[in-house]
Amino acid sequence: MSMQPKGPGEIPAETVRVAQAAFPKGSLAIRVRDELGVLFTDEGFADLFPVRGKPAWSPGRLALVLVLQFVEGLTDRQAAEAVRARIDFKYALALELTDPGFDFSVLSEFRDRLVEAEAGRRVLDGILNAAREKGLLKTAGRARTDSTHVKCAARELCWLEMVAETLRSALNTLAQAAPDWLVEIAEPDWFRHYATRAEDSRFPKAPTKREEIGRRIGTDGTRLLEAVFSPQAPAGLRELEQVEILRRMWVQHFRQDGDEVRRRDPKDRPPGATRLVTPYDPEARGSKKRDILWDGYKAHLTETCEPDAPNLITNVATTDATVADSVMAGAIHASLAARDCLPGEHWVDAGYPNAAQVLAADRDHGVALHGPMATDTSLQKNVLFRRDAFTLDWDHRQATCPNGITSTQWHPRRSQTGLPVIRVRFNPADCRTCPDLRACTSSPKAQRRELTLRPRDEYAARQAARAEQHTDAWKDRYKIRAGIEGTISQGVQRCGLRRSRYQGLAKTSLQHQLTGAAINLARIDAHLTETPRARTRTSHFARLRPAESKPSGAN
Repeated sequence: MSMQPKGPGEIPAETVRVAQAAFPKGSLAIRVRDELGVLFTDEGFADLFPVRGKPAWSPGRLALVLVLQFVEGLTDRQAAEAVRARIDFKYALALELTDPGFDFSVLSEFRDRLVEAEAGRRVLDGILNAAREKGLLKTAGRARTDSTHVKCAARELCWLEMVAETLRSALNTLAQAAPDWLVEIAEPDWFRHYATRAEDSRFPKAPTKREEIGRRIGTDGTRLLEAVFSPQAPAGLRELEQVEILRRMWVQHFRQDGDEVRRRDPKDRPPGATRLVTPYDPEARGSKKRDILWDGYKAHLTETCEPDAPNLITNVATTDATVADSVMAGAIHASLAARDCLPGEHWVDAGYPNAAQVLAADRDHGVALHGPMATDTSLQKNVLFRRDAFTLDWDHRQATCPNGITSTQWHPRRSQTGLPVIRVRFNPADCRTCPDLRACTSSPKAQRRELTLRPRDEYAARQAARAEQHTDAWKDRYKIRAGIEGTISQGVQRCGLRRSRYQGLAKTSLQHQLTGAAINLARIDAHLTETPRARTRTSHFARLRPAESKPSGAN
């Protein structure tokens, strides 16, 4: 398919006449076209198509169809049918009423082109640019960010299902790549065990029987891997994606014990950041946040929050589920800076800010990063003297304990995660004679107190932030962050944000860019029609709750 860029074109007169008659009060698609004009041009996606070949359907129009699809929660078939049959869609796309549209598979092909070129952000930016031209986007003030969990498209599998499906998927791939070779090396029982999809209901309930089946699957997968990696195997088999997934899954779950294959103990498995959770989406990861367990990804949404303008999503970032919020502030600020969307104040959830991030935001981008700073967890609660109780003399590189004893060692070091820290140690001869030694250390055998400090500027930033966050003024200002919860709720309920439609990080990221664009379009339409923002819903019974019985953490 090739693409010859065309101008946006005028809306056909007959389409205008029929749309005005059918929608006297307008619709979202009609109002967006009237107020924002052409959101996407073919030139903006010209690099996704070859110069020669069969002409492709307008990519600028396809981009708008994708956004409208997410606004209304349509499938590809439903979106293609809307282009063919709905007058308001034809109006927004400037199509003749007789235009037959396109086959629904065109949307999937266009998404693939966006993924390959990492062009999903162009769709979100198209909405933001149009809003900026109309004076609806204000980025110099405040913004807020939070993340939410996203479940992968593949269903959750128990352990036996996961390893059995991994083996079955590898066998199916090899059956296509080298059928004659596979027939020669396959054992007769494999056709009985792995020809059909594994279901937990087909496995026995007794633990001993399930362990026996697990060992059998582990042994069969090991034999297949040995055959694939043998010199007699056809060239190229070990490079197949499903074979590599099988190898990684077996390293993750099994170990060779002499001639037997045994299941690994949980402590003997790879870290969660590299651990596969399904053979059908190798980029999905398992994670936990409080009482939520999920396999998949994380979506980070950043939006403006000014009272006289619509709250528009200015950045969407997608990561695997194991990436901590605390490492995302810098990436989010860099993305906002590249698109001229940096705020003056950035209000975030407790997982994002630390002293290094606060300093970097101010130094690199001039952004004041605000969020609850983590409390001092250096020692248990029953320790008498916490880290903040010590007086620090940075110029003379000394620390003084509350009893007046001065440290004897002060050395720059690296933490286990590679971050710069300062190790401060007191003389054992001083600490052993101190009556508060046992209450000052967490170990019953410790002979002296030790402190681990961050560099001076980070330590000062953290102390200042903690002091400010205890004031009523800061707590009142921080209430602005709560609004991002409503945005996440809107994304979940209107656009299916909580579940990935597609497999893989790149396609899931595209889904989230389209979700952000769709929410923006809906909010711009609500602003144009002066639709008031919904208030937080509270049940009739909850309103009767006495103030003293209000649960902790409730707003």
